[in-house]
Amino acid sequence: MTTHALVLGGGGIAGIAWETGILVGLAKAGIDVRNADLFVGTSAGSNVAAQITSGRSLDELFQRQVDPALQAHELAPQPDFAEMLAGFTRALEEGGTHSEIMQRIGTLALAARTTVPEAQRREVVVSRLPVNSWPQCRLEIVAVDAFSGERTIFTRESEVELVDAVMASSALPYVWPPATVNQHRYIDGGCYSMANLDLAAGFDKILVLQPDIPPFAILESLDAQIERVQRQGAQIEVITPDEAMKAALASVGGNVLDPSLRGIAANLGREQSRHEVARVAALW
Repeated sequence: MTTHALVLGGGGIAGIAWETGILVGLAKAGIDVRNADLFVGTSAGSNVAAQITSGRSLDELFQRQVDPALQAHELAPQPDFAEMLAGFTRALEEGGTHSEIMQRIGTLALAARTTVPEAQRREVVVSRLPVNSWPQCRLEIVAVDAFSGERTIFTRESEVELVDAVMASSALPYVWPPATVNQHRYIDGGCYSMANLDLAAGFDKILVLQPDIPPFAILESLDAQIERVQRQGAQIEVITPDEAMKAALASVGGNVLDPSLRGIAANLGREQSRHEVARVAALW
């Protein structure tokens, strides 16, 4: 039997909306990828993965992005991306194992000034999720342990609340506080890999939505992961933002955390999906 995996990568608040728009547009064209055998969610993608496996309709989830009356209560941080890039670059240049590099980033995250208390950040994530219960399907949410530097995969069997897993996966250093889960502190799973595509190794067909590809790779680029997983026989298609979405991001200085982009990004994702239908249909 052919197996399918849906991999949802990181990309901020705009990325959540864009991924939702893509998925709605594909479904309208008759390709509902919610029948995947595996869902992998990282950062923004963890939010989308939790939403689309909640049992709520894609139309409802789309309206939660475009209708101001239904939108989650988002904060509007002004992150210092230059400081973040400098910190990540130093951590990488010092070398060592993956865990050692992640430990250094975890240390920076724990020491960094953040915009809000952890409890307030959790309220935001709660407002995003239609339900706070794990689905019966196979859902893997990726974070990084700030102390050990180990990549952590949260699942239904982890005995962690879904909202806490999503909060951990979305705890972007220098912006949001590391998430406390069962006396551990976690940082954004995108620090390890923006999509963590390698977790889908062994599946036959893999669709990746990757709303943001930063100008640096901490441990392994998406291209490197694609190449490795393809060598194992997987068919992979990757959807990244088109020129219209890139222009929308440029209009706010590339700040994917700007809540004002939600409606725009969701509609642009739905429009872009029209041009992605043929290759996704051939894959799925």
